[in-house]
Amino acid sequence: MVVLRREIGDVLRGVRQRQGRTLREVSSAARVSLGYLSEVERGQKEASSELLSAICDALDVPLWLVLREVSDRVALADGLTIPDTVPVDLADCLGRGRVRDEAVPAGLAPVG
Repeated sequence: MVVLRREIGDVLRGVRQRQGRTLREVSSAARVSLGYLSEVERGQKEASSELLSAICDALDVPLWLVLREVSDRVALADGLTIPDTVPVDLADCLGRGRVRDEAVPAGLAPVG
């Protein structure tokens, strides 16, 4: 069973790590405690929409793009093939690489 808080945490952690940023840097920019951000990234805490927005702002990635990535992962876990139509400039935020005609985005861990 897919747990949304884990998928959200995985996506946020992946974005942060690809940016080469520390938990301390992002937690400070988002104005959330380092421990709480760590728990969100590990899927142990369910973040409010306000907190998700603050974290996304701190990471300079649109909230809709993070939620889209989570949605795609859930769909893939359900066995669906997702056509990737995210614009190239925004896909770079998530480290997807080439974005057209891919069933599974590059650089993402397999779901399941």
